[in-house]
Amino acid sequence: MKRLKKLAFAGATMCIGMGLSVAAQAEMIIGFSQIGSESGWRTSETASIKAEAEKRGIDLKFSDAQQKQENQIKAVRSFIAQGVDGILLAPVVETGWDQVLKEAKDAGIPVVLIDRGVAADESLYLTKVASDFVQEGALAASWLAAKTSGVCDLVELQGTVGSSAANDRKAGFQAVIDNFPSMKILRSQSGDFTRSGGKEVMESFLKAENGGKGICAVYAHNDDMALGAVQAIKEAGLEPGKDILIVSIDGVPDIFKAMADGETNASIELNPHLGGPAFDAINASKDGKDVPKWIMANGPLYLPDTAAEEYKKRSGN
Repeated sequence: MKRLKKLAFAGATMCIGMGLSVAAQAEMIIGFSQIGSESGWRTSETASIKAEAEKRGIDLKFSDAQQKQENQIKAVRSFIAQGVDGILLAPVVETGWDQVLKEAKDAGIPVVLIDRGVAADESLYLTKVASDFVQEGALAASWLAAKTSGVCDLVELQGTVGSSAANDRKAGFQAVIDNFPSMKILRSQSGDFTRSGGKEVMESFLKAENGGKGICAVYAHNDDMALGAVQAIKEAGLEPGKDILIVSIDGVPDIFKAMADGETNASIELNPHLGGPAFDAINASKDGKDVPKWIMANGPLYLPDTAAEEYKKRSGN
């Protein structure tokens, strides 16, 4: 009887061991090529995707491209060589991806675009998990048109030149203000999605426009550039949010603080929690299921009336 118990225990132990071995072999390995950390939102996105991967037991191979496409292409090729199960790519610009995406497809590795798109054949990637940047730009313009009764000379802080976010947020905004003859973009320049870039460009706008006296509003393609503009406007002796209205996109904690303080006026949230739907899409693909080419993750427009509450919720302060 004792011998039977020992055999049963040994068999159970072997099964558990085999189960653990199978589980280890089944662990999913995903490569993640991130643009960099140019903004608070980008940092939040990276942290969110890493946390989601850890929660799911995914081995995430992370690569920071430091805003350089050549670094992203190298990273994707490295992931292909490692034989990963899937690749997440947050593309710094829209063009120049066809060859490396084809290499991934030929290797049977699904690629999910994260928060930005590419100008490549849709068959070369599995899906895009992102918000509708055109809609974000249109929403910002609609808010500003309503706020100013369609009369406003404004300046625009663009994102990284050639990125889908910058291209589409500009196009969506312009499409709406084209309907208002008394709304005009006086100047438009890239601040590269950075706070320092936003400040520097806004300083040049203020100098060019009589110290800012002729500027009704700032439309910033992201919150960090808007916060840089706030600094520049203050240093020019004007009151941001009052003398010059500010509308931006992302919904980072600091913008809610600025809104609560009356220094900015509106922000459209860009959802940073994209890891879940991205990993789900790769799993669905592995199971032979159909995956839509665009998984949308749009957020709402926030105004100062709820900003203090949102800041407390998002910052923990």
